[in-house]
Amino acid sequence: MTPSSSARLSLTDLDELITLLEIRVIGLSECLVSEGFILELDSNDAPGIHYILSGVGLLHIDGAPGVKLSPHTLLIVPPRHRLRLEVPAHGAGIAPTVVSGREHKRLVDSISRFRAGSTEPMTVMICGYFNAAFGTSIDLFEHLSAPIIEQFDASDRLDTYLMTAFDELISQEIGAGAMSGALLKQVIVALVRRSLKTNALWMERFALLGDSQIARAFADMTARPSAPHTVETLAQTACLSRSAFMARFSAALGLSPMQVLRDIRMRQAAAQLRVGNLPLDQVARNAGYASRGAFVRAFRDVYGAFPAEFRVKAPTA
Repeated sequence: MTPSSSARLSLTDLDELITLLEIRVIGLSECLVSEGFILELDSNDAPGIHYILSGVGLLHIDGAPGVKLSPHTLLIVPPRHRLRLEVPAHGAGIAPTVVSGREHKRLVDSISRFRAGSTEPMTVMICGYFNAAFGTSIDLFEHLSAPIIEQFDASDRLDTYLMTAFDELISQEIGAGAMSGALLKQVIVALVRRSLKTNALWMERFALLGDSQIARAFADMTARPSAPHTVETLAQTACLSRSAFMARFSAALGLSPMQVLRDIRMRQAAAQLRVGNLPLDQVARNAGYASRGAFVRAFRDVYGAFPAEFRVKAPTA
């Protein structure tokens, strides 16, 4: 049995996965480009969300033909892709001025600001680099190979979410990172909702979401990490034979089911160690480990520290 590209994930399973997706903001920046300028931006090891607040232009991604931009265009760009934001000059034969973002960058209240030109009007683009992860090793966008492009409207309020995330990072108050991550997650949810309404084919680019049976088992793992999961029970959840489940799971996520389950359990344990005073044995049981020793060894393999050490260092990390 092979997964069918037309077999979409059920709404229930997709909702479960989106609920459990953890967004961590790595950085936010603002790009301002005047007419007749090109702003060059270096690649980033994380995927990026790019949103046009105002103006028009072309976005060249790793030298590809330019994507037309207008207000409320949203792009998710894969990791390690260079960008060129071009605002063409009005008038034939006028060559644009190329500006390096690396050389024209200012840090304003924890936000990077890139500027090319100084005349109005300017095209304004917000950029956010992020991780969207399940557990410690499964990043939803890590293996995205081509950009995702969607056109939204002002009524979708994506600009409000992104600007509020800016304000959170600028304020540097307690919980600013968590709040900005939650706001960026609303943008991701809006993107997924749009794909369901338009049957966007880009959803099939995610190996995890493209195989509904594997996604169903994965959703069960993330929803109930402490359950006594085995390869056999997960294969039953996916309605697959053991061998077919192992092969398709590894193809979709790049790791075996038990490796992924360990990472999901360790993420939960790390979260409980950071914010709570639960006894270590309780943290281990919550993570599905009957043996404290087995839990400690697994935790050290993932985080490079014993749980007790991690708990002490976590508040200042």
